[in-house]
Amino acid sequence: MAFDPVRLELMKNALGSVADEMILTVVRIAYSSIMKDTMDLSAGICDRNGLMIAQGHGLPMHMGSIPDAMQAVLSQFGDRWAEGDVAILNDPYHGGMHLPDIFMFRPIFVGDYLIGYAVSVAHHNDVGGRVPGSSAADSTEIYQEGIRLPPVKLYERGEPNDALFRILALNVRLPDAMLGDLQAQVAACRIAERGIHELVARYGVARLESDFAELLDYSEREARRAIRGIPDGTYTFSDFLDDDGVNFGEPVPLRATVIVEGDELTVDLEGCSPQVKGAINSTLSYIRSGVYFTVRTLMDSDVPNNAGFFRPIHVIAPPGSIANPRPPAACAARGVSGHRIVEVINGAIAKAVPDRVRAAGEGGTTSYSIGGYDLGGRYILHREAIVGAWGGGKGREGIDGCSNPRSNISNAPVERVENQAPVMIERYELVADSGGPGRWRGGMSIVRQIRFLGDHATLQLRSDRRQHPPYGLYGGHNGRPSSNEFDDGSGSWTVLPTKFTRPLRNGQAFRHVTAGAGAYGDPLERDPQMVLRDVRNGKVTVEGARRDYGVSVLSSPWRVDEKATRELRKALRRTSEAAA
Repeated sequence: MAFDPVRLELMKNALGSVADEMILTVVRIAYSSIMKDTMDLSAGICDRNGLMIAQGHGLPMHMGSIPDAMQAVLSQFGDRWAEGDVAILNDPYHGGMHLPDIFMFRPIFVGDYLIGYAVSVAHHNDVGGRVPGSSAADSTEIYQEGIRLPPVKLYERGEPNDALFRILALNVRLPDAMLGDLQAQVAACRIAERGIHELVARYGVARLESDFAELLDYSEREARRAIRGIPDGTYTFSDFLDDDGVNFGEPVPLRATVIVEGDELTVDLEGCSPQVKGAINSTLSYIRSGVYFTVRTLMDSDVPNNAGFFRPIHVIAPPGSIANPRPPAACAARGVSGHRIVEVINGAIAKAVPDRVRAAGEGGTTSYSIGGYDLGGRYILHREAIVGAWGGGKGREGIDGCSNPRSNISNAPVERVENQAPVMIERYELVADSGGPGRWRGGMSIVRQIRFLGDHATLQLRSDRRQHPPYGLYGGHNGRPSSNEFDDGSGSWTVLPTKFTRPLRNGQAFRHVTAGAGAYGDPLERDPQMVLRDVRNGKVTVEGARRDYGVSVLSSPWRVDEKATRELRKALRRTSEAAA
């Protein structure tokens, strides 16, 4: 069949629409806020060989993990599929990422012919384990983190696996919510089946499979073209996590070497920490996903993110490392290391293509969970992600109050949170002077202050970037460090670690401030009028303008004192040169 670029574009959009409809289906009918509001879920379509051919607008760090999960399912079931089957898994050592993320697979048949698979992955509020929410950073082995599912059939020929449903219900804290969320994923897979059948009815199986292959090849060609745009060479960058959630005060080293050879790119993570005691170890599938995402951000075309795109990209992670742990290492808080390794890779690539990479963002989404009892004795479990900021890039401002692009999730509305859990959101605001100063400023910190109005509960929170704040690039300064504080009900605030699990009682509160993002370029080269705009918008204080940018801002009316600014900048440059 002759190659037809117009037809290929139509097919790409048609398949993407099917995957997007899967996501919207889950959002419409799921029970938990983490799916409905935060939208911590993703969807994809795979061909009959398990190669991903399309994905929806979900989480990039989920998407690139689908191939490993798909291969684990195929290894378990081979060709032993029937119409109406549905398989699930969540175990990090059987194709998963961490236990709360449950993958679901539904084979799609046309008559007796298997044409592909619908894949849904979604974060569940709780899957059991020692801490409500199943995501504590201070667990020390996988057995503490919840129920583990290797590839297993949830439905067989359309009949539910009642034993599995009963086991799941018995092992989680809110069984109705979990089973309801699973059914939302099942419904999404049925939507995908319907969508593929509509495409078969229009184009036929042979034409459709030919287009699948063309889409894979097209993505590979575009990926190779993007890689050829990076100068050949070896580029290395290092950073540190504050700690592993157990051994406080012991930094965890991260190191990435990016090797570009023609149209092939390899990321070597030799030099990263050995696997750690705490639960911030990341599966290799999650790391691969981050590498794919990083390369994707360098591309200038709307190429589909499918298995063809992955072909020229290679990842080396030593077994037994934080980026490729051996069981029974804990992985519940794998987002901490997974997100930060992406930033280390970005730091390396910035040495090759400085115009195309942003400074570090807030460091990976902070998340917390509250599990316990309200004043009426009802059990509640609430989990939320607090999204942060993007770093500045050449010609690009940092972005405030926005999830980093590899997460692509949403801030939960205050009203929704207070309706679901016995809490009061006392503060939710951007923090002035928190974004790294630079020619292009880093995004601002967010503060979220929450007071518990229930009886008693367990609070767990994971964060980072306090001792090692988000880095700036090419003269841009680091962002502001993160912080955690706790009020025992007396109004006296004490400092908490970046990762913790602790009891929570009525009237007590916690405050989290995300790290501000790093900046790009020398702040003394920032246009004074842009600094004035930031001051008027509350993003930079008058004092911060003088201290960080050498800009004298006057009010009544608002304006820049140009003479004072010239003198300030001369003085700051002399101080900087003397320090160097």
